[in-house]
Amino acid sequence: MWDKRPDTIVHERSPFNAEPAPSALCGHQITPVDTFYSRNHGPIPDIATGDWQLTIDGPATTPQALSFADLTTGFGTHEVIATLQCAGNRRTGFNRVHDIPGEDPWGPGATSTAQWRGARLRDVLRATGVPDDPSLHVAFGAPDVSDLATPTQPYGGSIPLPKAMSEEVLLAWDMNGAPLPRVHGGPVRVVVPGYIGARSVKWITAITVQSAPSENFFQASAYRILPADADPESARPGDGISLSSVALNCDVLAPQDGATVPAGPVTLRGYAFAGDDRTVERVEVSRDGGTTWAPADLQPASSRWSWRFWSFSLRAAPGPLRVTVRAWDSTGSTQPETAAALWNPKGYANNSWATARYDVT
Repeated sequence: MWDKRPDTIVHERSPFNAEPAPSALCGHQITPVDTFYSRNHGPIPDIATGDWQLTIDGPATTPQALSFADLTTGFGTHEVIATLQCAGNRRTGFNRVHDIPGEDPWGPGATSTAQWRGARLRDVLRATGVPDDPSLHVAFGAPDVSDLATPTQPYGGSIPLPKAMSEEVLLAWDMNGAPLPRVHGGPVRVVVPGYIGARSVKWITAITVQSAPSENFFQASAYRILPADADPESARPGDGISLSSVALNCDVLAPQDGATVPAGPVTLRGYAFAGDDRTVERVEVSRDGGTTWAPADLQPASSRWSWRFWSFSLRAAPGPLRVTVRAWDSTGSTQPETAAALWNPKGYANNSWATARYDVT
């Protein structure tokens, strides 16, 4: 579907939610479009560039309405290589702790990297006279209507104005050197590097500068984390913390978890990613469940907003082999040890240590 690879793991056809097989991500600093994961909350809109229009308003701005030609010729063009990651990435680790009904069982492939090209959001906002007020928020509206929301409504979300005014945030119309595909938000989407993918709103048609975060269901009720001592059964809509920056994360891509591998030299490969103002500095691998660790080889990142690939070579003896992987970021922080300590009813943000198990023959 949607010109994806034959080995794509499709979780839902409508709305279309799919991730690549883990091994398909290996070797591609820039993820091919046919491999890039797809996360949707409703039917995928079909908007011709000639019909697309972006409205921008808010109490402190001068309202504007931009056509596709206005956007692509009037604000300069910029590029950023950025990794997007679904907040539900690696949810299968949570499912091993406790079943999460009604949510797609994302593996490690709900993360991908592209070269995005478009106008800086801050240039568009400045044209409306937006004030330099860090307490403001920039809300995004889109035409894709989701019946997952209560009540049913179009998708939306928001980010704080300081993030919106950062040079890396784009209104993108190009992905990997070609027009942005419809399934990935074409003709225009927001790209918010370092934040969960839910804030990179696709098919963007409205921007509102306002005094509070968006009241859209997918900002005000969904994509939130409850405090550790909260009772999920008694939680009310809006409780908890709204997700923003991507949590430090890593996983093994190849050989895939559960594979049978021959005895002898084995090279593990994977990715690590740290959101927003952090970078991945180290990845470590353990063969004894976390008692001892050895450093993996880290490849350079394509940009400060992209993942880093890592590799680790070992000799495997016949029998079961279990490896554990963790990353460290530029703040000196590492990942939580277990998914059990992070479990939540929606299965958001599983950034616990990654494990892979093999049968060595």
